Amino acid sequence: MEKKVVFSGVQPSGGLTIGNYIGAIKNWLSLQDDYDCYYSIVDLHAITVPQVPKDLRKNTLEVLAIYLACGLDPEKSTIFIQSHVPAHAELAWVLNTISYMGQLSRMTQYKEKSKKSEENLNAGLFTYPVLMAADILLYQTDLVPVGEDQKQHIELARDLAERFNNRYSPTFKVPEPLIKKEGARIMSLQDPESKMSKSDENENGYILILDKPDAIRRKIKRAVTDSIGEVKYNDEQLGIKNLITIYSVFSGDSIKDVENRYEGIGYGKFKEDLAEVIIEGLRPIQKKYEDLMNNKEFLEKIYREGAERASLVANKTLRKVYKKVGFIQI
Repeated sequence: MEKKVVFSGVQPSGGLTIGNYIGAIKNWLSLQDDYDCYYSIVDLHAITVPQVPKDLRKNTLEVLAIYLACGLDPEKSTIFIQSHVPAHAELAWVLNTISYMGQLSRMTQYKEKSKKSEENLNAGLFTYPVLMAADILLYQTDLVPVGEDQKQHIELARDLAERFNNRYSPTFKVPEPLIKKEGARIMSLQDPESKMSKSDENENGYILILDKPDAIRRKIKRAVTDSIGEVKYNDEQLGIKNLITIYSVFSGDSIKDVENRYEGIGYGKFKEDLAEVIIEGLRPIQKKYEDLMNNKEFLEKIYREGAERASLVANKTLRKVYKKVGFIQI
């Protein structure tokens, strides 16, 4: 039986956080055996905000090394850099012509970013959900692993697939979101109502996958809690709820086990233990990452082979699209 297709990607805009690991990459690992997976480093998306070219190159390689260090297997999954497959940008242009301005202007992330920075309000920021739709639709994707906050982008991809199919005849699969309930959204350590993000102005709000042990201990120690003083998993204690989720994921213990272990014990001991659980969980990833970054030839081999495999599928879809819209084929 043919495997269902999964697509997902992460921007190479600086170090990845444990939120990226828990909410995305760790989830991807469990999909590799059962699905035909395409995992991209989406560098075309990254340039919607100003980038220093040498840093973007460095960050892209780092994300690739982190993917592999976390356990993504290039034998099981297609791992590639988005800009190495020109079909992404080409399909995005065609989809732009059937995307409505009103729909794009209602995208939550565009609205948030447009409030923050008027000076860099470029057309790419406005249309990047269309590029995201192209990323997904190129591979005839069945499922897209996303957090709750990304559902709107999947809705756009679904709308564009259906609109194109209705206008020209069935061409794209209409993708479904694959939302993991537990630990799908790791929140900021300083503001547990906001998602953990490496773009947070307060560096104590996030832990990077490559953070040193002392930095992890310091950030967990400073993590926001409350005055209740009980290690309980509930919506009245958002800070502690977030920390328990992180503890559970890195230790493999259930939420209930974590609650029981720290019953009657203050936040201080819980935070100390949590920091060590994270450090031990990240240690093998960081070691493998260092080894990979010292082997640039191997990383180049992975991204070249990934681009070739991705291009075969992407170009097949693009040829169908070009034929249907009326472009003359070579």
